[in-house]
Amino acid sequence: MSNNDSAQAGHPASHFPVIRSIDAAAIPRWLRAGWRDCRTAGVASLFYGACFAAAGWLMYIVFAEAYALFAGLTTGFLLVGPFLAIGLYDLSRRIERGEPPRLAPTLAAWRPNLPNVGLFAALLTIVLLIWARASMVVFALFFTGGLPSFADVVRSVLTFEQPDFSLVYFAVGGFFAAFVFAIGAIALPLMFDRKTDAITAAIASLIACGRNPGPMVLWAGSIVVIVSIGFATLFIGLVVATPLVGHATWHAYRELVEGDETLPATS
Repeated sequence: MSNNDSAQAGHPASHFPVIRSIDAAAIPRWLRAGWRDCRTAGVASLFYGACFAAAGWLMYIVFAEAYALFAGLTTGFLLVGPFLAIGLYDLSRRIERGEPPRLAPTLAAWRPNLPNVGLFAALLTIVLLIWARASMVVFALFFTGGLPSFADVVRSVLTFEQPDFSLVYFAVGGFFAAFVFAIGAIALPLMFDRKTDAITAAIASLIACGRNPGPMVLWAGSIVVIVSIGFATLFIGLVVATPLVGHATWHAYRELVEGDETLPATS
């Protein structure tokens, strides 16, 4: 074996993950496993949920009078969720290994692969900002009746009271959400677990979605429903909803990506 081959074999990031095929029955398994992790991790898991809820309340307070921007940022909240959930992935991995799910070590779970996690977080942030701006443009062009209240926005979206606005809003938002989900479904758990580079992780996520289109669409829909319940309860439900999704995402990654016994254990 050449020196280059030896060097490549010694780095976990050089191993491209093998993606498995799954069926729709996997989704209930992920959610059940995520719920078990929520119960096992207890306060540590709820801490992250409380952070999501606090972020929701902060956005509401800051943008209370800018409903178009608030709507964009609230929806964009879903886009950066995977990055914020790295601590939950760490908790699930510790539970998986039989280690105590302590909160403190998970607070810096992003540090071992900071450059790649930071690169991916920057991409998500750019998408978030573009979506927030696009949301404001959609409101300006398609929402009639002057400056809407938050109740007006919710009513228009849910009842199709203004069908042009609702259709355009869902189409534009759906495009951004689909793009982020496709590149991020397993990217951050993979970067966290194997120290994979950001490009490899994003490509692996795209392959996972492309190989399992039906189940992954159902999984994305499940995430939207669960997190939407959290929003509908004035963000209080996020205390439980976001840890559930985060832990379940870890189990989705574990089932979608074939284990590699050649990789060293990470701390």
